[in-house]
Amino acid sequence: MKVLIVSVNRSRQPAAVLPYGACVAAQAALGAGHETRLLDLMFEKDPGAALERACRAFRPDVAGFSLRNIDNNDMRAPASYPAEAASLIASARRACGAKVVLGGAAAAVMPEALLRLTGADWCLLGDAASSFPRFLAALAEGRDPLCVPGACAIADGAFSANRPDLSGPAGAGLFPEFARWVDLRAYARQMAAVPLKTKLGCPFACVYCTYPAGEGGAYRLCPPETVLRGVRELVGAGVRDIEFVDNVFNSPYDHAREICGLLAENRTGARFHTMELNPGFTDAPLLAAMGRAGFAGIGVTAESADDGVLAALGKNYGAARLELAASAVREQEIPCLWMFLLGGPGETKETVERTLEFARRRVKPSDTVFFNAGVRLYPGTPLEAAARRDGSLTAPREGMLEPVFYLSPGVEKSWLLETLAAATRENMNFISSDSFTRPFLPGIYGLARFAGVKQPLWKHTRLIRRGLKSLGVNL
Repeated sequence: MKVLIVSVNRSRQPAAVLPYGACVAAQAALGAGHETRLLDLMFEKDPGAALERACRAFRPDVAGFSLRNIDNNDMRAPASYPAEAASLIASARRACGAKVVLGGAAAAVMPEALLRLTGADWCLLGDAASSFPRFLAALAEGRDPLCVPGACAIADGAFSANRPDLSGPAGAGLFPEFARWVDLRAYARQMAAVPLKTKLGCPFACVYCTYPAGEGGAYRLCPPETVLRGVRELVGAGVRDIEFVDNVFNSPYDHAREICGLLAENRTGARFHTMELNPGFTDAPLLAAMGRAGFAGIGVTAESADDGVLAALGKNYGAARLELAASAVREQEIPCLWMFLLGGPGETKETVERTLEFARRRVKPSDTVFFNAGVRLYPGTPLEAAARRDGSLTAPREGMLEPVFYLSPGVEKSWLLETLAAATRENMNFISSDSFTRPFLPGIYGLARFAGVKQPLWKHTRLIRRGLKSLGVNL
């Protein structure tokens, strides 16, 4: 069959993100013998027109729409994306008679609501590398696609779903030929690293997280030798910046250490990044191994510096372990971005101040601290259930496509936002989600690359903020 994969995401706040999942799906379809093309809408000025042109020229039998995000996860300036996806699917319907299937990380979170909104024929959950070829085979052979694990549809007004198979191995399917599917140079101009995964699944129990729905609750590890081979192929294609986008890179700890050891021994010439270090597994030996491997930027998802809030969030570490991680980070030279989530269960004015004080006291001034306020509520998470029990969430599940947020009753929204704004004014290495809404931010990435600045750009947060402040702009 002819298969067109459409990467819907066009958000560049704060930066353009290469469509990893869409590339995996396209590679899987091609490997199964289907004539496959990928349309990446990231840099299209008129995405609807571009989609209609592609549909008329290619005449696909199947159009797979990859949905990366439901929204921007920002309580202060929420932006929702499913309506745009629905409009694009309508454009495809006008241009050709292809059957439409939804996929991607967002699809796993709210498949029924997305099917009803977009009018797509099916939604496919699970690992695209294994499930998409099986889905296409069912279509080609005239079988009901709902027999395929992970397939969902609206039939006679009712939602039908086949449970996804989240037990398959993580292997070569995680390493698509990116250069075949997307314009790597366009992403490089936006200082975007190429994403790779070293595993699937997540065994942790964070109360707000949707990862288990999409990847399962048990690790499926990619052999370190396969990771090295994937890195070498990317370097051979001219890629220099690679980001590991596992839900947690440094767990299992030994798996991460082994990968770092192989990368250090083989000196591929790539610069590595990850924004997903769990403080519970962040120590000096690991960071030293990452330095030898060639990591140019790391992120620690700390969330809070208060024991009670961390426990309520379902974290596997407490404030004492966070202090140890901070000490380890301070002793090495890899630029670090610390990430905190304010307003979660158990949050009070005192716990917010405790987290802010930790950031002032324990994070190096040369490193960057990012704060988000409010926790996005998603169906099926423990936090959704808790919010319904305490009455703070009344929206029906089908109405949760529009962003809804949890904010602890122990803090007022106005106080939290004012306190956070004051902290970012006083500390030039502090930023918040408010910084990402600036329309000139993508232009900063372009200027930085033109000036020869290497990734990650956020390591220059203090310099950028001071420069903008001199121009009367507060970032």
